[in-house]
Amino acid sequence: MGQPMETNQPAPAIVAIDPHPLLHAAMFVAHFGLPLEQLPSPAWLQELLHSNADAPVCRTEEVRQGVRSMLRHAGYKPTGRGKPAAEYLVRAEEDGVLASINSAVDACNVVSLHSGLPISLVDLDRTRGPLRIGVAPEGVSYIFNLSGQSIDLGGLLCLFDAEGPCANAVKDSQRTKTSGATTRALSIIWGVCGFEEHTASAERWYRFIVERLGGECR
Repeated sequence: MGQPMETNQPAPAIVAIDPHPLLHAAMFVAHFGLPLEQLPSPAWLQELLHSNADAPVCRTEEVRQGVRSMLRHAGYKPTGRGKPAAEYLVRAEEDGVLASINSAVDACNVVSLHSGLPISLVDLDRTRGPLRIGVAPEGVSYIFNLSGQSIDLGGLLCLFDAEGPCANAVKDSQRTKTSGATTRALSIIWGVCGFEEHTASAERWYRFIVERLGGECR
């Protein structure tokens, strides 16, 4: 599939997926009645940001290795600073530095922490044009934080919009991250073939949390 054509219109909630032998993605769009800055993260959700919290899904070493194998398929090396986002969350929680950000990000982090599956969270209204999941070519990168740090995306499965890659299972682009003004967010669970039920369980719990927060999942 070629690069999507550029457009100035907001992207629809439709994502095309290039063929991939290991990817089993799950995704949905959450519509919030208010901007996220007006939806503080409740105590019950913040309590779930701990590995010992009661959760209906549980990360395993098999899932961790499955995610890494999926990301390696096209040549990307998911190690060191380029390891999957779920592994960052586990380390942050172990170090006591996994803090609450906002209700939508906390929900994403909670499910990713407990399931061991990386999850991208994108402000859908900051994307442009058709959306597609595919492997990024060599020499492509994007900025992933406010400090201007960038990640080399060559060989890595990414979400693309008309402006290029904007999210993946390692670090999402600063360009399309959620903010206090976000009211419509796309979540992508980077699931793996062979763990379909695990991914489905994570998605069900994720949707349940979002709806408990007052969001509407579509």
